[in-house]
Amino acid sequence: MHGLKAQLSEAETVAARLSELPDTADCLLCPPATLLAAMSAIPGNRLLTGGQYCHPEIMGAHTGDLSAEMLADAGATYAILGHSERRQDHAERSTYVQEQAYATMRAGLTPIICIGENYNERQRGETDRVNERVLLKSMPYSNPLRDEAYFVVAYEPKWAIGTGQTPTLEEIESAHAHIRKILIQHQGVAGEKTPILYGGSMKPKNAAEILAVPNVNGGLIGGASLKADDFMAIYESAIA
Repeated sequence: MHGLKAQLSEAETVAARLSELPDTADCLLCPPATLLAAMSAIPGNRLLTGGQYCHPEIMGAHTGDLSAEMLADAGATYAILGHSERRQDHAERSTYVQEQAYATMRAGLTPIICIGENYNERQRGETDRVNERVLLKSMPYSNPLRDEAYFVVAYEPKWAIGTGQTPTLEEIESAHAHIRKILIQHQGVAGEKTPILYGGSMKPKNAAEILAVPNVNGGLIGGASLKADDFMAIYESAIA
């Protein structure tokens, strides 16, 4: 819940700098819904946009909600689903996240499914068990517009979000390797190609080393996405 029209200049800076860099990695910003249409209209075709949530239904008596079709109509191509803050603040359960995933694909969007353990679960050694349970209940298993499901997974250890704390590289590698194993078990060849993002206090100073970890295919950036300089420093680490 950050950003007013005055901050669109940051996104414009991102779009301008993208035009000067190699097109070897996707660059996506998911602003508040109030800014989605305006950000999607920024000149240049390199900057992708997405929503932060959607309701599973196409339309109806759901005051305050937004459908995936509405996000697409505003220019979105992705949607973040099941973020830990949505799960906590709005009690969004994994089965609901899965409904959202099918809805986004129905509208032609790519869902980004968020999973991750809390501090107590990590301390008890339950990271892999929690991630597996949440992923299997949250992810889609078919796509109404394709022969196989296509989505993105974002691993975000809840205790690392906005705290400045980050798992060790070994812990990140272990968690991502287990997620990859589950994806392959349930999606076959498609699971080998599913992007797995890391989210949790990724900053310019640690992005390069995290992005070099096996099975880390990108980042889900929080606070560092609010300033163009910080965000583009991370992007440049991805394409280095």
